[in-house]
Amino acid sequence: MKIHRAGKIKMLYRKVNTTTWGQVQNHFGGEYRWERHKKQAVDEELPMREGMHGKLERGRDYTPLYKFLLSKVGQRWDDVYKEAVSRLDTPEPIFYMVKRHRKDWTSYVRYGESSYFSGLCIDDDGLLQKINPEFTAEDVPVHCRCCTHTFNGEVVPVT
Repeated sequence: MKIHRAGKIKMLYRKVNTTTWGQVQNHFGGEYRWERHKKQAVDEELPMREGMHGKLERGRDYTPLYKFLLSKVGQRWDDVYKEAVSRLDTPEPIFYMVKRHRKDWTSYVRYGESSYFSGLCIDDDGLLQKINPEFTAEDVPVHCRCCTHTFNGEVVPVT
């Protein structure tokens, strides 16, 4: 387990600077003023107003988590999961990359606009494995030539 100089456990996500103007897309929802009296008309039991704080966590980059998971391929899933959960704010991002059901297995997962990672699964022996170990950066489907695409942290060659 990685530990910072200050003795804290290194988290598996980064907080993106959401205060920079024009650099980060925050995907804000509808305005509060359009929603505040909506529930009163639907149900008399509900409160007239709701809080203004949303439920979404914006500004999280889980790339360190995905690199951590790739580094643990071949190890016991229970141990990997336990360490990952202890270093995350929520366990849901783990299962974006690690597929629990065979019907959901894919060779790669896309994160963001141009980052791709190997799809992972838990084998019958309880080990973390790549779904398709032969899938490489050359196999990644590039849809636009203007962006730099990456696969598991390496640049995808443009053909």
